[in-house]
Amino acid sequence: MIEQHIHEALAGNAQRLALDFAAYLRNQGMQFERGTGYWEDKRYWYVKYKETYVCFILVNGFGAVRHMEEPEGWIIWSDDYDSDLFANYPLDERTKEIAWNHADICGNCGGCGSPGGSCKTIFRKEFDNVCIATFRFDNPNVDEVECAKKLVELRKSDILKTMEGVN
Repeated sequence: MIEQHIHEALAGNAQRLALDFAAYLRNQGMQFERGTGYWEDKRYWYVKYKETYVCFILVNGFGAVRHMEEPEGWIIWSDDYDSDLFANYPLDERTKEIAWNHADICGNCGGCGSPGGSCKTIFRKEFDNVCIATFRFDNPNVDEVECAKKLVELRKSDILKTMEGVN
């Protein structure tokens, strides 16, 4: 379980925020799956809602517990959010600013199969070279975790609307 790894790898405020985020996700009906492939031997989870990706979490920790190939602490990545998803979603300006500051600019890792990222409009603001994981929060603070929660709500709403259109 992700919570066990959070207890083992993180401490203090980072642990509290990561546990809060995991509890929030479970409360929203999300499922956690351990990473596969490259992520298999790391503390990485796919977070899904109704078998559809919502976000991804790495709980790497600090110091000796850390997997040395990955950044310290913990990271939340969003799934690949389409620009249309943001067009009319109501968010306050502060949350939009936090989201804009965490647009994940492509680092040419090759994970998406086409390094260089893509152009996306995020809450009416244009970004170039955005990674397939639209947002990235490294060791998020309270406000950043709250923003990530709002992005989870947005993604969940989109999944439910898509499912309604299929039925």
